[in-house]
Amino acid sequence: MDFNALISETAGKLEESIRNQYHVEINEELGFTGRQGVYDMLDCILSVLFPGCYCDDKIRENEMLSFLNEKLRYISYMFMRFLKDCLKYNCNLSCQINNCSCEKRAEQVMEALFKALPEIRALLITDINAAKKGDPAAESLDEIVFSYPFLEAIATHRIAHVLYKENVPIIPRMMSERAHSKTGIDIHPGATIGESFFIDHGTGVVIGETTTIGNRVKIYQGVTLGALSPFDSQGAPLVGKKRHPDIQDDVIIYANATILGGDTVIGKGSIIGGNTWITKSVPPNSMIYNSQE
Repeated sequence: MDFNALISETAGKLEESIRNQYHVEINEELGFTGRQGVYDMLDCILSVLFPGCYCDDKIRENEMLSFLNEKLRYISYMFMRFLKDCLKYNCNLSCQINNCSCEKRAEQVMEALFKALPEIRALLITDINAAKKGDPAAESLDEIVFSYPFLEAIATHRIAHVLYKENVPIIPRMMSERAHSKTGIDIHPGATIGESFFIDHGTGVVIGETTTIGNRVKIYQGVTLGALSPFDSQGAPLVGKKRHPDIQDDVIIYANATILGGDTVIGKGSIIGGNTWITKSVPPNSMIYNSQE
């Protein structure tokens, strides 16, 4: 076997495929190298929300303001570069490169993100308190911050959701899928989630793009808030349409429940039992259980 010839042949075929299909894979097109840079930026953003958890070095109380200023300046410089390149790539795909205002848009996105960070932290505090209230096994708030996977998933989601609302391509989904791979919790960045949200255990939870979740909602592992059918009658994907359920305030959804459909509403204060399959709306204060034969 002539491996030199085989390597040359394989490299040539791969180059042709990369050039002709899905050219996002060529770094010069997207403007940043691989996923790790975005992941590093996400970790930097998480570190200004929870410095004690996401920083390698111990930060003294009298150093906190200096640390936050330095970290935010670093984020504004590095993440701005990612945003500009990603927005330019999107303009290139839509043939608007000659009228591109991506630098200004990137600044607007960074402004929206920075203004949202204090609010995101405030929401995450309500999520942490909901976990402490809802899980008898939680011995302290610190234990929740350092060890509960749902917190990284929802913190990442709340960051990615800001970028999603600003119509940033690719990056929000990269962030959400990084959280998915780390925690087993899959939350699309388009989902709208209220305060005091708690996912107990978390493994296998799926929350779709057009889901809305109210305040003080608690869900358990394996819950799916999904689309009843992601395709129309002609077999085309239902892009830009409401496909996922609405969960109103004070709802509890137990393990492995499946709730599907854009017209499905789970009424306020309802309890949804484990292993249930729901495709129709449920009135407020309902109790739905999987019947046992």
